[in-house]
Parts: sequence; structure tokens; C-alpha cells
Amino acid sequence: MIRKNIPSGSPFEKSIGFSRAVRIKDFIAISGTAPIAADGSVSFQGDIYGQTRRCLEIIRESIKKAGANMNNVIRTRIMLKDITGWKEAARAHGEFFSEIRPACTFVEVKGFIDPEWLVEIEADCVLS
Repeated sequence: MIRKNIPSGSPFEKSIGFSRAVRIKDFIAISGTAPIAADGSVSFQGDIYGQTRRCLEIIRESIKKAGANMNNVIRTRIMLKDITGWKEAARAHGEFFSEIRPACTFVEVKGFIDPEWLVEIEADCVLS
């Protein structure tokens, strides 16, 4: 088994014990990805659409670092703080995946580590 951990640069990686993504052979798992700006702040405060796009941009970069692309995504999990905003999250998701069409789940959660996050996304990939 060959394992490749793809870091995010988060200062919490070591203390929590996580990687942004992990690749083992032809499978890539992407951790829950929050809408974090390059400077560490929350991107698009109060905007589900903008936050969803930011999460997917981070995921796309992680997938690229793992040696794949968005066409390799087979499943996404969209966790929303308020499910009533699902259409805005879905619109952003569709901009990335309308042709790829991975399995996808939208679910409401009680909250996130940062109360300003409105969405967090996980993804799974298989290289073909």
C-alpha cells in the first residue's frame, strides 16, 4: 500500500492528526473542506454560494496535488448549517460538476468549528 498525504498547510494538521487529502493507490479521500481564504480568514461571509465555490476550489487544488482532476470525483458530501440554502450550494456545485455528475449528498448539520462557515464539503475520487 502506497500512501500519500496531501497537506493543506493548516497549523492544526499535526495536533488534530489530519491531511487535506489522502491518496492510496487509485483512491483519493478529501477531508471536510471549509471556505478558508488564502489569508486564513473566512471567505464570503454570509454567502452560501460563494463559500461553496471556495470549498470546491480548495478541493480542486488538493485533487490536483494528489495527481488527479475533477473528472475523477465520484462522490461529494455537502454539509450545510442551514439546509434552506441548498439551492445556492447546488448552483455552485453544478458549475463544477454538471458534466461529471458524481454521487452527491446534501445534509444539514448543527454547526461547524467556525460559526461563520455555512458549508463544508468532502469528496472521494477514483483514478481510472
